[in-house]
Amino acid sequence: MTKRPEKPSNEELHDRILEHFRILRVPLKGEDLDAALGHAERERLSHLEFLDRLIASQANERRERSIARRIQEAGFAEVRTLAEFDWEFNRRAIDRVQIETLATCDFVRRHENLVVVGQSGVGKSHLMQAIGRQGCALGYRVRYVTSARLLADLIARLADKTLPQLLRRYSAYDLLIIDEFGLDKIERNESPAASSLLYKVIDSRRAKRSTVLITNIDFEGWADYLGDPPLAMAMIDRVVDNSTVLKINGRSYSAARAKKVSTALAQQ
Repeated sequence: MTKRPEKPSNEELHDRILEHFRILRVPLKGEDLDAALGHAERERLSHLEFLDRLIASQANERRERSIARRIQEAGFAEVRTLAEFDWEFNRRAIDRVQIETLATCDFVRRHENLVVVGQSGVGKSHLMQAIGRQGCALGYRVRYVTSARLLADLIARLADKTLPQLLRRYSAYDLLIIDEFGLDKIERNESPAASSLLYKVIDSRRAKRSTVLITNIDFEGWADYLGDPPLAMAMIDRVVDNSTVLKINGRSYSAARAKKVSTALAQQ
């Protein structure tokens, strides 16, 4: 009769479990395992409940680190969230339900674009950066960049012949947010290729990734801004195809704050 192998002791099992987690590179401390075991005994947890409690904190820590890393990589200009947004100020101009629906980032999953048009100061950048942060939390790779910064990077890479690498990088982000499009005039004399470089970025992402374009000029002003009507039409076609166009015709937060400060100073 074959002798059954002896069962390992609880101490041996304890050390073996810690070794398993170490090999798997899961940061489980002995005291954390002891605490989970004690809780399981007191609460009479099932095997699945115990396992969930054991690994949940490690999974959550890793998840939070991943989110923080994606947010840092995104390069947001400011820490902006929907929770801190003043919905009442432009209540008639901004559809809160629509914005919160966009914040689910289903449009990113569907590789759809978003064009946000409105004058400076109405909250466009705040809302889109907040949506970008939501995208990071949901596991998407996001990049926020102003149009001027993007063009400067493209022109510099064109000069040192590393443009293809940069285009591949920008085409790989799940969500690319280009802010301040149209805010500064493109210096075509200094870089005749500027408009076409911007077009290359947009075109490389078509139907494969999502692009958010934040601008203070409506579509009819793109030809003048880019200095090339045919190119402007081609870019509009690439951006508007399979996209949501959000127009915000509201008051400027910046102007209202400046007026409030000015009034307060005058009353002193």
